[in-house]
Amino acid sequence: MQAVAMGNAVDNAEWVTANAPKFKDSELPELPGFHVLIQPVAVKKMTKGGIIIPDKVKDDIAYLTTIGQVLKIGDSSYLDKDKFPAGPWCKVGDYVCYGKLTGQKFVYKGVKLLLVFDDQIIMKVGDPSYLDTTYNLSN
Repeated sequence: MQAVAMGNAVDNAEWVTANAPKFKDSELPELPGFHVLIQPVAVKKMTKGGIIIPDKVKDDIAYLTTIGQVLKIGDSSYLDKDKFPAGPWCKVGDYVCYGKLTGQKFVYKGVKLLLVFDDQIIMKVGDPSYLDTTYNLSN
């Protein structure tokens, strides 16, 4: 198997921002069952070189983003010992990866959020800038 050349990949420092709106736990909706509430990473309005990213490109990047921060975990999430013998895959505050077409996207108090089932989390990442979901946009 050949390795994919990543020469045209966009540096994530140019698009990921930590300035996403923050919620207090009391401001978040109650989650029933096996759901996990995720806030996809926010996209910068401008690159570090001063180039303004057009709204269409920001929307495309945001749509293709598969990385987000866990805001809340439902009361029944990760309790199934057969499915999760090692315990929970993530906790509140973790950055996680999920499938592109996974979950229910919605806007809550003006912020785009995602509601997924606990077993739809693919992996946990230490920092969202480690993954480049814009790679296909740059080719």
